[in-house]
Amino acid sequence: MPVVGAAAVWSLVGAAVLVQIVYPLVPDGALTPVTVTSVLLFSAASVADAARRHGARGAAVLLAVAGGGGLLAESVGLATGLPFGEYAYSGTLGAEVAGVPVVVPLAWVMMAWPALVVGRTLARGGAGVALVGGAALAVWDVFLDPQMVDAGHWTWADPSPALPLVPGVPLTNYAGWVLVSVLMVGLLHRLVGPSDGPSGPAAALYLWTYGSSVLAHGAFFGLPGSALVGGLVMGLVAVPFAVALLRRASWISPSTRVSRNPTSTSRWSR
Repeated sequence: MPVVGAAAVWSLVGAAVLVQIVYPLVPDGALTPVTVTSVLLFSAASVADAARRHGARGAAVLLAVAGGGGLLAESVGLATGLPFGEYAYSGTLGAEVAGVPVVVPLAWVMMAWPALVVGRTLARGGAGVALVGGAALAVWDVFLDPQMVDAGHWTWADPSPALPLVPGVPLTNYAGWVLVSVLMVGLLHRLVGPSDGPSGPAAALYLWTYGSSVLAHGAFFGLPGSALVGGLVMGLVAVPFAVALLRRASWISPSTRVSRNPTSTSRWSR
């Protein structure tokens, strides 16, 4: 029997989405509490979904690897400038551990789980899942960092060279994200246990994050550069993922299967 039911997970997903819809509409003074609430709900949805699919152990692994690993990477980054580059938090995101706002490792948790699901859907084998899932996690930062820098939550000592049209965030940051993300997703894949197919809530969270980020950066945040570049870069993962989900849904629908005959040569009968 699952530790967490599907209804509870979808409720958390819905709450996280609702808060993110509200975010661009609230006054500036309320943006930080809404940001923190959004991350808390999103990360809770990811942990709950991991528990639904893999039990309490799966949820604990996600928290340890993504939360603990994210905290370690961020604290080392603050102290040494590696692997992201030299940066500093502004103290606007609430309680901190080792100089890192608590909400930051939770942000790693909230997207590491959907990224693992993306990797397992699009790739095979441990290395493939780590690379594709790591990419799925790292490309999200093309939206995250510009938004947080623009909001004043952290700053970079030397924000150049940067991506075209996305000033304020150095390329070293994205390189660090790729490194940490590949290691993180690879370890999650190894420890969390096998799955029997993509998780609906995790897929919804990933695709919602992609679509809503493009819209919000372009229409509400005044960040057209990251809307365009992030849309293209994250789209390299999100679009194939969406296509794979649609193909899978078509394959499992009885009305679209070509044949149930085990002797059929059709690929849909497998």
